[in-house]
Amino acid sequence: MTAPLPEPVSVSVSVSVSVSVSVSAPAPASAPAPAPVSAPVSASAVRTVLSADGTAIAYHTVGSGPGLLIVPGALSDGEDLDALAQALSSQFTVHSIQRRGRVGSGPQGDGYGIEAECADLAAVRAATGAHYVFGHSFGGLIALEAARRDPGIARLAVYEPGVSVHGLIRTDWLPEYRRLLAQGRPFDAFAVFAIATGPRAARRNPRWLMAAILRVVFRGERRRKLFRLLAANAREHDEVGRLDDSYRNYREVSADVLLLAGGKSGLSWVGVAFERLTEVLPSSRTRTFPRLDHFGPEGRGAPEVAREVATFALT
Repeated sequence: MTAPLPEPVSVSVSVSVSVSVSVSAPAPASAPAPAPVSAPVSASAVRTVLSADGTAIAYHTVGSGPGLLIVPGALSDGEDLDALAQALSSQFTVHSIQRRGRVGSGPQGDGYGIEAECADLAAVRAATGAHYVFGHSFGGLIALEAARRDPGIARLAVYEPGVSVHGLIRTDWLPEYRRLLAQGRPFDAFAVFAIATGPRAARRNPRWLMAAILRVVFRGERRRKLFRLLAANAREHDEVGRLDDSYRNYREVSADVLLLAGGKSGLSWVGVAFERLTEVLPSSRTRTFPRLDHFGPEGRGAPEVAREVATFALT
């Protein structure tokens, strides 16, 4: 996207959750038991299930084949991973979860935390019979936590899961972020978040410039969806911080795990997280996509990611 900025600027922002801004402007584990095959769903169907606390959780279903759940990240919903769902739909019945706080689902609620997210995933899995799970960013963290609790998850693929080690996924930006939201300054809050959690290129930008870029890039429904999710983003990152250095718990994951990363992410925490995860996960393998960044599962990178996920799940 080209933005009319006063000086020549080239900015790429790819933060630790599912928001991507790109501006260029002048100025070998054993296979699981076969999963049940669902009836074909030619067009996306929306269904709702009640989680353990009574919160309604919507999910979108497309395709035919064994069931696979998609768990989106922060500042994101199932629609953002629709290209991935479509790419997988010829081999799987894909269920994209609208996590709590998203349109169609209930609010995060007073007792929000990772336990609630895991209960939501469990409710959708019980309703669909899916044994395969894909999670992106914060959705990958949810998926790993769910797999600790649920041995019925046979295979799990996570793309740059938001696993913080030694505080590398920063959360010290949260007080200022919340203050700016309370003042009715959502773009300034988002700029604080993007600078604090993004790659080196993003961290070099002053807040005023980042906020100006975001105003240009986020328009219409994309802007409205962002604004709806900003408060939820803070609570989700509270959980990232609370779970910092808890990676040893993933020794309890019985599923085979595929760890996916983009070679162009530029996020310092990803490599360290993968090192620790490969040390503790009982069965894991890794795959890096040289041409993709943190948002590889979205848009044009979706077919490449889908191929890797399908090969992993079905062989």
